[in-house]
Amino acid sequence: MATETNKPLVEQRADPFVYKHTDGYYYFTGSVPTYDRIELRKAKMLDELKNAETFDVWFKHETGPMSRHIWAPEIHYLDGKWYVYFAASEEEDIWALRPYVLECKGQDPLNDEWIELGMMQAADGDEKSFIDFSLDATIFENKGKRYFCWAEKTGGQFAASNLYLAEMESPIKLKTVQFMLTTPDYDWERVDFWVNEGPAVIKNKGKIFITFSASATGACYCIGLMEANENSDLLDRNSWKKSRYPVLGTSYEKHIYGPGHNCFTVAEDDKTPLCIYHARDYEKAVGDPTVVPQNDTRPLNEIIADPLYDPNRHARVLQVKFDTNGKPIFTL
Repeated sequence: MATETNKPLVEQRADPFVYKHTDGYYYFTGSVPTYDRIELRKAKMLDELKNAETFDVWFKHETGPMSRHIWAPEIHYLDGKWYVYFAASEEEDIWALRPYVLECKGQDPLNDEWIELGMMQAADGDEKSFIDFSLDATIFENKGKRYFCWAEKTGGQFAASNLYLAEMESPIKLKTVQFMLTTPDYDWERVDFWVNEGPAVIKNKGKIFITFSASATGACYCIGLMEANENSDLLDRNSWKKSRYPVLGTSYEKHIYGPGHNCFTVAEDDKTPLCIYHARDYEKAVGDPTVVPQNDTRPLNEIIADPLYDPNRHARVLQVKFDTNGKPIFTL
C-alpha cells in the first residue's frame, strides 16, 4: 500500500480520482496537464497505478462546448454502467465551464466505446444550476438516495465559488433544485480567490463528511470539512457543520504545497480509508508553455506566472484516521 505522503502516487495528475470496483481493480483518472482528454488506467495495487498503461478514452472537441479546459474527471459505476463526469469550457469562452457526462457502452471502461450524454441536466424548474462557471462534480449515496455535489459561481468573473448539493433523478439529471452547501466564509477560503470546490465524501459512524478545497491553486490551497448526520435532511443547511479551520494545508517542513482536490478510497485490505489528493513539492508554481493551448496568446511571462499551467501537481496518498468522535483526521 502506497502511504508515503511525500512520494507521488501518480505524477502530473491533478484532481485525482480513484474508484475501487467490485472486480478488485483500482480505476484512476485525473486532469492531464494539457487539459485536452479523458485518461483512464487501472491496477490491482495502488502503487502500481503510477506505471499502469494509460488509455485515452475521449478527446476534446475542436470548437464549441467541450473544446477547452477538460478538468477534474471522475469515474463512477452507477446502475450497472460506467460514467465519467467532468468539467469543460469552449474555445470561444474559455471560462464557460459546465459539467458533462460520458457513458461507456460496455463493461470494460478502458477499451469499450464511450459516448457523450451532453451537459448534466438541472431539475425541472431549477433555473440556477449550471448556468455559470460550474465544475468539480462528485456523486454519493445515502439512505437510498443519490446526490450530486458540485462547485458553481454565479454573478460574473469575480464571484465566489460555492458548493451546491442536489438529489439525482438519473445519472444525467437532477431531481431537486440546488441547495448551497457552503460558501467561502473564512480567511483561509479567500486567499487570492473566494473558493469552495473539489468536494469528496467519506462516511464514518453515522456521519457524512464532505471535504472541499479552498482558495487559489497555489501553496494557499487547502482542504476544509463539512459534516452532517446521515439521518438528517442533507438538503437543509442546518444539517451541516463546517470546520472553523482547514483540516489539511501546506507543510513547509515536508515540502508538500497546496494539498487539495482529493477523493477517498480504501487500501487493498478493503478497510483502511485513504485520501488521494494532489500537491506540488515546491511553493512557487511555474507555468510550462508546452502544456498551454496553442491559441493562448498571452505573453510568456503571464503564462509562466499562471499556476494552472504548472503540470507538477502530483497525486498522492494519505491514510485517514478518526478521532474519538469519529471525525476524520488528516496528517501529512
